[in-house]
Amino acid sequence: MDREVRTVMVVDSSSSMLFFLGLLLKRFEYRVVTARSGEDALHLMDESLPSVVLSDVALPTMSGVALLKQIRERPDCGAVPVIMHTAEDDPGIRDTCMQLGCAAYLLRPVEPDLLYRTIQAASESAPRANIRLRTSLKVMVGDGSVLGGAARTEYATALSEGGLFITTRYPQPRNAVTPLRITIDNREIIAKALVLYINDQGDGPSVEPGMGMKFVQLADADRAVLRRFIREQLTHDIADHGLGRSRGAT
Repeated sequence: MDREVRTVMVVDSSSSMLFFLGLLLKRFEYRVVTARSGEDALHLMDESLPSVVLSDVALPTMSGVALLKQIRERPDCGAVPVIMHTAEDDPGIRDTCMQLGCAAYLLRPVEPDLLYRTIQAASESAPRANIRLRTSLKVMVGDGSVLGGAARTEYATALSEGGLFITTRYPQPRNAVTPLRITIDNREIIAKALVLYINDQGDGPSVEPGMGMKFVQLADADRAVLRRFIREQLTHDIADHGLGRSRGAT
């Protein structure tokens, strides 16, 4: 089900890193604001507090460590979680950041799923474990049996390693376990999923009718296909920015 949209402030002096992280986080369904220095970040926080700050250590003038210290000392923003995302593999810097209360210290390159889980853990009381991808995938729902229901073609509009949302006017009952066949890159994935909730057409004009489902039976090889598909969809057109493998142009 939909959650409140959280805001992530990304602080980095690299324009290519700001572009990459900004686009990736938007695909994670976060609102994103960016700053190229610690001073800019503090100025933006005077205007509106983000849900999370994601900062490099190597910033011009004011370092990321100094920024973290100032955030922690200010009563208006001291509770905002700060995640360090950096190439600075220095145990001393890491220890200092952790002592100052940073939520996590991530070394580049960081895989998208780890970044997502870390931000979720820092910002949500009930964090999601898996990235939810907006998509459009053909799904065969049911197998023609009484328990499986009549077989019909529907479309998944959200997908994660843990489950999916299927748009349909004919949802299965809540808690029903339903066979699914999902087509990804011409490969058919066979699974079973439990109906967690149902959106009815009468719930409002902005509500997508359908059912949210959790996988209860999925082979490891098929789960790996889902994981690879989600990662590729999130990063395929920004892969040149390398998941943080280099600082890039400034």
